[in-house]
Amino acid sequence: MEEVVRPPTKKRWNFKRICVFCGSKPGSKSIFSDATVELGKQLVERNIDLVYGGGSKGLMGLISKTVFDGGCHVLGVIPKALMPYEISGTTIGDIKIVSSMHERKKEMEKQADAFIALPGGYGTMEELLEIITWYQLGIHAKPVGVLNVDGYFNSLIELFNKGVEEGFIRDAERQIIVSAETPADLMKKMEEYVQVHDGAAYGLNWEEGRAGSIASGPAS
Repeated sequence: MEEVVRPPTKKRWNFKRICVFCGSKPGSKSIFSDATVELGKQLVERNIDLVYGGGSKGLMGLISKTVFDGGCHVLGVIPKALMPYEISGTTIGDIKIVSSMHERKKEMEKQADAFIALPGGYGTMEELLEIITWYQLGIHAKPVGVLNVDGYFNSLIELFNKGVEEGFIRDAERQIIVSAETPADLMKKMEEYVQVHDGAAYGLNWEEGRAGSIASGPAS
């Protein structure tokens, strides 16, 4: 995958692939499904391909079908163990089967230029929070957006603000995510996103080191 270059101030991002985190259920209100379809149409209008969790049910099924029917490429990434629960009938687009939830998130991050969270359950929340944390630590520097349909994410956004107020989240780190109530407004904000937090300041190199190794202390 081509390296994503962070644009200078006042330059627009030109996304090729966006990863959407969303529920494998449709939710209790039709507005969730309507917003999902509209987001898919926004991606198609911009000729942006989709990376998603690979399911064919709920909001995952809606976003993938909308983008695929619009003529853009769809890549689903799903752990083998979840296939019986999240896929029903014919799969949409290309499906990459992985061995674990962590591998799923790693592959989605690798393939995408940006991330959007739609309403969803624990899995969606976990994916969103981890991708924010990866930005914080300098693992990536790609825009992260929240589509706050019908105020679904209000409490989570208030929690982030509380974290800043209480000194657990720096203001620059709070600016990692952008949010909007409509797909059109969210896409505009993400295309105009300017980085405030620099994860590179942590000085971490995630390509070095061996998994499972234990760092020893100084010799006595």
